[in-house]
Amino acid sequence: MTGTTRTSEGLEPRRAKLLFRSWHRGMREMDLILGRFADAEIGVLTSDEIDQYERLLDISDTDLLPWITGQQPIPENLGLPILHKVIAARDVSV
Repeated sequence: MTGTTRTSEGLEPRRAKLLFRSWHRGMREMDLILGRFADAEIGVLTSDEIDQYERLLDISDTDLLPWITGQQPIPENLGLPILHKVIAARDVSV
């Protein structure tokens, strides 16, 4: 059981793959953060946001988790506005 509340039914293949990847990170904390975000947002993200989200999912959990939780500052050169959207969604659901 993954915890997902959304199926990939009706999603284009790229979005369905990102939904799956969001729930299968390897670190349960990141599964919950990114999986819940994807459940809520994957169907409405713009094409640019999908590109950014795909790049975000390529970042290792050990780097990403401290940025999302605020334990470390987000590197200025990262340049992924979708990360701030993930953080905002996490703050609302806490």
